[in-house]
Amino acid sequence: MNMLRKFILPGLLAIACTAVGQNYNAEKVDRPNTKKINIGIKAGFNSSMFMVSELKIKDVTIDEVQNNYKIGYFGALFMRINMKKHFIQPEVSYNVSKCEFTFDKLGSQHPAIEPDYASVQSVLHSVDFPILYGYNVVKKGPYGMSIFAGPKLRYLWGKHNEITFKNFDQKGIHERLYPFNVSAVIGVGVNISRIFFDFRYEQGIGNISKSIIYDNINSDGSTGVSNIIFRRRDSALSFSLGFIL
Repeated sequence: MNMLRKFILPGLLAIACTAVGQNYNAEKVDRPNTKKINIGIKAGFNSSMFMVSELKIKDVTIDEVQNNYKIGYFGALFMRINMKKHFIQPEVSYNVSKCEFTFDKLGSQHPAIEPDYASVQSVLHSVDFPILYGYNVVKKGPYGMSIFAGPKLRYLWGKHNEITFKNFDQKGIHERLYPFNVSAVIGVGVNISRIFFDFRYEQGIGNISKSIIYDNINSDGSTGVSNIIFRRRDSALSFSLGFIL
């Protein structure tokens, strides 16, 4: 019993005090969401598709297009303003979005004729400015889970964009895009201490295609090319991994 009092009990007490001190320090270090303001960095991948609301070539209306998903990437800086379980998160990011869609130039008017497919390939570079409102569903210790939504303003960097029109009858086709457009964002995020990841869905609100210009000559050398009418908006799924400072 004396040995228990002299050695074992003080030893257990010392271990307990050390563990409590470590847990206290860990909570101070590993709970960034208790601060008023956090800043962070993140990077990830996106998968984009275009929702074509109108496509008309040579007076033929194209009703069906096939999206072929491609993987893009992005990097971002953000600031999070914490208000108990709520937060506001402005961000700035550089995005490279890739997408391709194909369609039958004959439309649905000649189902008995073998399809003649054309495609539009897009690689779009943009600087994005989302402003998100979020709510922490879980905010306990170093763990957190949140849902968020908000608007995003995007600037399309025209000189870096690559848009390719394949198997069109017109030559020298060039698409002009509106430099600024707006999207709606919704998503969910999970963090463990300072490491976090999020999934989000973005939907463009308006048409991004301003006009289509091309040489006034067909691929076979004839003239009298009909106008191309093209209206589209984009959507994207993305995943990112980041670090909260």
